[in-house]
Amino acid sequence: MFSDLITSRSRINLLNVLLEEPTKMYHVREFVRRTGDEINAVRRELLFLEKRGILVREPRANRVYYSLSKNYPFYFDLLRMGSKMVGLGAGILKNRVKIGKIKYAMFSGRFIRRMEKRSTDVDLIIVGTIVLPELALLIRDEEKRLGREINYTVMTEEEFSFRKKKRDPFILSVLGGSRIILFGDEEAMLS
Repeated sequence: MFSDLITSRSRINLLNVLLEEPTKMYHVREFVRRTGDEINAVRRELLFLEKRGILVREPRANRVYYSLSKNYPFYFDLLRMGSKMVGLGAGILKNRVKIGKIKYAMFSGRFIRRMEKRSTDVDLIIVGTIVLPELALLIRDEEKRLGREINYTVMTEEEFSFRKKKRDPFILSVLGGSRIILFGDEEAMLS
């Protein structure tokens, strides 16, 4: 959790907003509205994050917009952390017991970066003994928030192991592609 590392509540709130939609640009007033923080606190934190290269500032007409900088050396690390602290990832981790016994849970890198979706993309894969209605509730809420469908696959450990052993093209594409592990041991999953 960011609060473990960062002492500024306003900075934490800004990062949470930015990581919910990492490709979106925000105006100062939108940050104020979404965080509930005072405008001076928001401006101070935006300046701090911009000076450190975490944010990019872009003037447009008579407004200034901010977004995460893809040139920041820890950009992808921020996305990884954000995938576990906001949105669906946070919901899955928070409700892990209700969802069932999760062995592995992973997002595709394309989903986390909010890239254009291809028809063959799977956004989320969960391996284990899963209570599907509980997972479906979380996914439906996130779909409403994002305004797009989330393509997900659930399988048992046995099915995952069998398909991996048989070199199933779907499993190989998942394991060979860009992914962010939400839960589970990546080394064990790959071996």
